Amino acid sequence: MANDSGSQPMYEMIFQTLRERITRNEYKIGDRVPSEKELCSEFGVSRITSKKALQMLADEQLIIRQPGRGSFVADFNSASMKPYDSQQNARGSGKKRIIGLVITNFSDMYGTELIYGMEEASRENDCFLVVRRSFGIPELEEKTIQQLLGLGVDGLIIFPAQGEYFSAEILKLVIQKFPFVMIDRYLKGIPASSVSTDNVQAAKEATRYLFELGHRHIGFLAPPPANTTAIEERIDGIVEAHAEHNLPVNRELWLETITSTMPNVFDPQARVDDVSKLVQHLQAYPEITALFAAEYNIALLVEEAAGKLGLRIPEDLSVICFDSPEAYEGCRITHMRQNQFGIGKQAFENVLNMQGNEQPITRLLLPAELVKGRSASTVKAH
Repeated sequence: MANDSGSQPMYEMIFQTLRERITRNEYKIGDRVPSEKELCSEFGVSRITSKKALQMLADEQLIIRQPGRGSFVADFNSASMKPYDSQQNARGSGKKRIIGLVITNFSDMYGTELIYGMEEASRENDCFLVVRRSFGIPELEEKTIQQLLGLGVDGLIIFPAQGEYFSAEILKLVIQKFPFVMIDRYLKGIPASSVSTDNVQAAKEATRYLFELGHRHIGFLAPPPANTTAIEERIDGIVEAHAEHNLPVNRELWLETITSTMPNVFDPQARVDDVSKLVQHLQAYPEITALFAAEYNIALLVEEAAGKLGLRIPEDLSVICFDSPEAYEGCRITHMRQNQFGIGKQAFENVLNMQGNEQPITRLLLPAELVKGRSASTVKAH
């Protein structure tokens, strides 16, 4: 079940804080990280909580735990990691193939069904799937790719870190023609295969639905779109839908500075700030009758902001978004349901098809489905 409050367990917050310190080199390779007792004092938690946070770091191979001595930052470039050029140990040897997945994060809202689709494809093809999260941190994404290559994977599926940054490791994969497929977005001008939702068409369908309900003053809510192709395409779809209906696009009604839902943002204050932004935005533009959120967690922020203003959903304000953990008719929030299972399965099969073959670069787009919930209705008569 999704946590609608947006809160997270303390052990995850401690894990994220320590991981960020490591990736920023505040703790360098070989440095001792705080002990369970020291973490208890710093964060005001129990030993059980601090122990779980350290174990998560160990599971991600960010630290090495040595009983009686403490926990130390691991060396990502140690001899146990083979160099890229030696990745021939499984290919052509008769061993079962291993495909690595690098994903920012996953939840009931987005990501879990992607993995289910890949898992089914791995069983059908008698392969293994290895999953690693990057949390949207480019440096961790690079290290994760290096680790999986060191493991000897036969191909990679990559959900890139948010924003305009594409890691040097991804570009190396392109240059060396290593089998990999991107999911959710693609590299502009760079020959790399991808599988994603048809975001343009999905955004058009959602916008058309709001038009059918009589909405004309529609705000769009998203993180900063800088070179994030999925967001850019959703914007294109909204603009095209307006053009088809001969309606102007008023981008003053849009808010593209939502940051608290991004996978590399861990500060709880960011959520508070985003809700405040939304409250101020709705006060500044009272003509808004509907908000189109780029993702489900942003829709939850809208619910909180509307509550502070005494606005009822959908009577006073309609809300629509992409994805929801409740993906059935009559669910709370109206949304465009992406075919995550299909994307995951297709991405896995595409990587397998690249094995030993010179495959053409493909960009596969899967349709999304409009799921009508209780958060969108006809415009209230004034």
